Amino acid sequence: MRSGIRIALSAGMSGLHIQVTGTGPPLVLLHGWAMHGGVFGPLVARLRDRFTLHVVDLPGHGFSRDSGVPMTLAACADAIAAQVPLAPWCGWSLGGLVALHAASRAATPVTRLAMVCASPRFVRSGDHGDPWPYAVSAEVFSDFADGLRSDYRGTLERFVALEAFGSDHAKDEMRALRDDLLTRGAPTADVLADGLRVLQTADLRAAVQGLTMPSLWLAGRRDRLVDPRAMQAAAAMAPRARFHVVEHAGHAPFLTHADAVATQLVSFLDDDTSGVDA
Repeated sequence: MRSGIRIALSAGMSGLHIQVTGTGPPLVLLHGWAMHGGVFGPLVARLRDRFTLHVVDLPGHGFSRDSGVPMTLAACADAIAAQVPLAPWCGWSLGGLVALHAASRAATPVTRLAMVCASPRFVRSGDHGDPWPYAVSAEVFSDFADGLRSDYRGTLERFVALEAFGSDHAKDEMRALRDDLLTRGAPTADVLADGLRVLQTADLRAAVQGLTMPSLWLAGRRDRLVDPRAMQAAAAMAPRARFHVVEHAGHAPFLTHADAVATQLVSFLDDDTSGVDA
């Protein structure tokens, strides 16, 4: 352990596992579907000299596998808020929806919001009165839910491939995600199905418009799961928002472009100004 860096574990009455590491002001990190907090390893290595990181394993995932917290946005946000200090929250993919939901609630201690490859709505809408074109079809998540029942491991492999697809470093990214996937134990099929249901049904666009804190929307140019245009549209809705695209990155830019992601996060968290970057 480096001098000045502390590592601690937190597991409240909810059974929620949160690793606390680093030194400096707090920052909460929330991972995506089927993963766990360990996936942030490259980012943690770059941020722990600047921040005290609260790295969460979402309910049913990783070391929170036996947590009794339901896999819903409200339940996750409440359980995490009960165990972390007043801090910025950074969420990747599904974790972004949890962070955004928490940030939209006045009682939740979120001072700033960073969304990494996450948008307020993951599913496409072709409704002319309420369009959201830059997203995937609902059938994508339905297919994954069906696959969990018939081919659990194969379905997780397909999702990992979708996350990595498009990146300049797709093979490395897919290998890293696959290696991390089960290192803290496999999530149950029921929890994964609940998470897919959140991704398929959540629509937090109204919450974006009501945000009271600065937000960062960090996209991967080659992300095939969360279109950068959806994130840019969300940033345009939010007060005091900043939008940035990591060139050549896919859905997990903190794996292949960790320096770029860390630079953007540090700049955002240190900067009192705001604005949407092209």
